[in-house]
Amino acid sequence: MRRKKLLALGLAAVMVCGSATMVHADGGESLSMFVYANEQEQEIVSNMVKKFEEANGCTVEVQFSTKDDYNTTLTGMMTARDLPDVFYVGPETVSQYVDNGYITPLTALLEEAGLSTDDMMQDILDNYRYDGEATGTGDLYGLPYDSSVFAYAYNKELFDEAGLDYPDPNKPYTYEEFVEVCQKLTKDTDGDGEIDQWGMGAANAFMLYQYIWSNGASFLSDDYKTVTIDTPEFIEACQKFVDLTLEYKVTPSVEQDASLGVYQRWLAGQEAFYACGTWDVAAFMDDETFPFDWDLCLYPTLSTGKSITWCGTVGYCVAESSENKDLAAKLAYYMSADEEGNREMSGITTGQSIRLPNITSMAEGEFKDAVTNGDLPYPSNIDVFFNYLNGTDNAGVQFIESTYTPSAGWLDRFFEGFDTVKNGSVTVEEYIKDIQPEMQELLDEAWEMVE
Repeated sequence: MRRKKLLALGLAAVMVCGSATMVHADGGESLSMFVYANEQEQEIVSNMVKKFEEANGCTVEVQFSTKDDYNTTLTGMMTARDLPDVFYVGPETVSQYVDNGYITPLTALLEEAGLSTDDMMQDILDNYRYDGEATGTGDLYGLPYDSSVFAYAYNKELFDEAGLDYPDPNKPYTYEEFVEVCQKLTKDTDGDGEIDQWGMGAANAFMLYQYIWSNGASFLSDDYKTVTIDTPEFIEACQKFVDLTLEYKVTPSVEQDASLGVYQRWLAGQEAFYACGTWDVAAFMDDETFPFDWDLCLYPTLSTGKSITWCGTVGYCVAESSENKDLAAKLAYYMSADEEGNREMSGITTGQSIRLPNITSMAEGEFKDAVTNGDLPYPSNIDVFFNYLNGTDNAGVQFIESTYTPSAGWLDRFFEGFDTVKNGSVTVEEYIKDIQPEMQELLDEAWEMVE
């Protein structure tokens, strides 16, 4: 099969993870788990594992990694055929892992254990289904750790100073409305003749997708084999994104961004709009990190009239080589759907949210109640995240197209030189004409290596 070559290309069977942490408890049966996590996540995961051990009379050995090192280490484990019982799988690799015989179906295992996924976000679960031909349907091969959404945030204090109404959380600006608002928020605040406050920060690799998708365009064809950046819709969306910098000057210039990054300017209160992921909330609610009042809204829309942003998810899977699949499936389910674990991760009990609950009734109930009651520091327009995730007339989500290709090199090539367009060195049309063949060649090479 074409995917069987994918995970072995250019990789060494090295199982090294400098930041590994082990969690042990006395017990009978034993399992191993390998995930990436930051310091706060490691503490919560470790506590959850201890509770699982106590409840099931077993021992779980947990190895933690950084996100950057995770794939290299996991690929080494795969090459050595020495996989842990439970590890992470992303929607982009479900089919590859199944076709290579690395992960096992979970539906029957969960049913035998009496574990239901009915109260989990079904649209997210579907990303872990595979029928042997395509993802989205078929047996379940993963249970989500999270479902992350990249929404828009705005600095309420800058709106107050400008005497502007806050954005409607349920109705996105049109592009023209957005430009007008951003122009009113772009100022020389100290009177030195230089702009030092902007309507928005425009990080290319984070915020261009929303313009592309809202204009009915995409980077790739439906089969992910053809680069489609030369369509009129794509070119128009790119031009509108670039115009925010070159024509309307409501974002810092490329040179200004080089001196102080987009994210740093948002934290300094110099930009009125900036992207906010579900994982950013705890940091943005921390007065030491972001000492401004802020809230959530939708990205502006282009021709479709719908605000579309990107989402991401990673899930727990069970190795086909596991000698205790029943218990491993219980562990995967526990890490994904345990109520107390979801309360801790979402901040209901800790007061610091690093992801939304995976349990729908909890997300729509306890979680929202904790926000409304002030028990959980969170922006009041929390429904912006859920509107994106659930899909409404005004909002929806997509996965970045590189999710479905063997590598992201073709997409990286697009962004490598995009600042030459934003600084006016080349036009959008010139850039796309030159870069499209290069991107197509990289994409073709990527597919050829796995076919």
